[in-house]
This record gives sequence, C-alpha cells and structure tokens, in this order.
Amino acid sequence: MAKNGTKTSKQGPRFAATLAVLWRSFQRDAFDSYRPELHYMRGPGPKWRAKHGIAEPGAAAAPVPTHATPAAA
Repeated sequence: MAKNGTKTSKQGPRFAATLAVLWRSFQRDAFDSYRPELHYMRGPGPKWRAKHGIAEPGAAAAPVPTHATPAAA
C-alpha cells in the first residue's frame, strides 16, 4: 500500500499493456497457418503453353537412348 507523500509509478499499466501486445503479436506470428509459398505460381500453365505453341515440359520430342547400341558387324 502506498504511503501518503510517496510517488507511485504509472509505468505498471503501460508495461502490462505493452507486454500483452507483444505476447499477442508473438502468438499471431508464431502460429499463423497461412503459408504464402503454397499459393505462388510455379511457372506458366497449360493455357499459356497452348497459346504460345510450346510443348509441355514432361513431353519429350524424341526418346533419348540411355545406352549405346552395339554396332552391326
């Protein structure tokens, strides 16, 4: 209990409010489930490729042999 004539600090309520804001901010940032890297485009889509006449990246024009064929003797 404060005695008459002593000064009391008004910093107590401000400190508690600041601490509460910091805690809420930490919880919001630490446990946010939004992950923007899951929503980014990863290159042109099939509609763009069809418009520009470019083949799909997985479709190869000619199959490439994985090993050399023996020469005919």
